[in-house]
Amino acid sequence: MRIIDANLNRIGEGLRLLEDLARLILNDATLSQQLKTMRHGILEKDWPFNQQLLQARDSEGDVGINIEAPEGEKRELTTMVVANSRRVQESLRTIEELAKLPDVKLDPDKFKQARFDLYTIEQNLLSRLLRQDKVKRLPGLYVIIDTPALKGRSHVEVASQAIRGGAKVVQLRDKIQSKKELLPIAKQLKKLCAEHDVLFIMNDHFDLALAVDADGLHLGQDDLPVKAARKLLPIDKILGRSARTVDQAVAAESEGADYIAVGSMYPTPTKETAQVVGPERLRQIRQTVTLPLVAIGGINKDNAAEVMAAGADSLAVIRAVVQAEAPEEAARQLVDIVEVQSK
Repeated sequence: MRIIDANLNRIGEGLRLLEDLARLILNDATLSQQLKTMRHGILEKDWPFNQQLLQARDSEGDVGINIEAPEGEKRELTTMVVANSRRVQESLRTIEELAKLPDVKLDPDKFKQARFDLYTIEQNLLSRLLRQDKVKRLPGLYVIIDTPALKGRSHVEVASQAIRGGAKVVQLRDKIQSKKELLPIAKQLKKLCAEHDVLFIMNDHFDLALAVDADGLHLGQDDLPVKAARKLLPIDKILGRSARTVDQAVAAESEGADYIAVGSMYPTPTKETAQVVGPERLRQIRQTVTLPLVAIGGINKDNAAEVMAAGADSLAVIRAVVQAEAPEEAARQLVDIVEVQSK
């Protein structure tokens, strides 16, 4: 009974910390609920059994109180997640084994299942924490370097000017050239972005994103499903998903996307087939999901304030910067609007 009591206490303490991280640091409703449900399911006991545990407890006589532990060191949140997950998993295994004794009225399968569930939760929690820094850098100007829109200009030169103008994110989009042709361009853009602490996102091409160690990958509705991409991507890479409807946005959030690109805000010649949903759809999605929202489609300095007011965290643009006579100045004008609207 003393062993079970001590391990149940460890489980409760560890799960509470993990739950608080998921809820208050990551603002992740799904992980928070999973951890809360697990904690309540494991710790709920009938009163007679609880009395037995309390009766067996001997904190003052526990020799463990005199065993010196290493002095506490400063820890990263990720290290804390691993340490507390292991602590809970070990305690679950201990109780699982003791529950097999004939005089212990506990279900060993319940603790075994919780242990395996926690393996997955730990992975998801770590993944979210490792991507948190990148997600925090998303708000602002998101410039898409679209090859046809460049009209012969250099990818790197236009991206350099956009970065000097204040762009926080650069995405490479190209649906024309071969991957062999795109690889050196993607490498150059990744190097440029890394030097200026700007996120580099690869559009569509999962393999190129991995090849150049991009900060993330952006997928449209007709591309690889979010769940599949999330399993294949390294856990520290962010994943964006395009959405035109509230249902698509909700699905993207539940499947593991880190941000949602909503559009098209306005008609745009860059993608003539794009369905215009307008700022009102952005407002609807903003009220439904908690992920950062990147507005896209026909955005320029004349309508940027309206889009920001509708709930955008980032403005994704192509023509407004890439085709501007002075991309640096065009980017700076949009950044100024974003900053004013974000206050």
